[in-house]
Amino acid sequence: MTPVVVDTDVVSFLFKNDTRAQLYLLLAQWGAGRVQRFHQFMTGFAAVPSSRDLIVRWAEVMVAARSNGRRMEAADAWIAATALLYGAALVTHNPKDYLGVTDPNVLSRA
Repeated sequence: MTPVVVDTDVVSFLFKNDTRAQLYLLLAQWGAGRVQRFHQFMTGFAAVPSSRDLIVRWAEVMVAARSNGRRMEAADAWIAATALLYGAALVTHNPKDYLGVTDPNVLSRA
């Protein structure tokens, strides 16, 4: 299975049962009840602890974005750095947030 990093906007759509969540084809994995669906959904994800490699990749993402003339929020850079470090696709509803990243595999329906 190919790893993916899911941006918080997509998780928010799923948690809120927002119709935009259907764009990401993940609703079918949820059971009954909003909190229950959310917890069930989140069990399919790994929590990635901070590491020196991740911090260095975050700094590289921030510098690359700035070098490309793009402003990037620290949290978005953290998400991008995680995807890059682990060779994962990045699933987001806001692809513009990652325009400053030089080589992300961004999956979006926005």
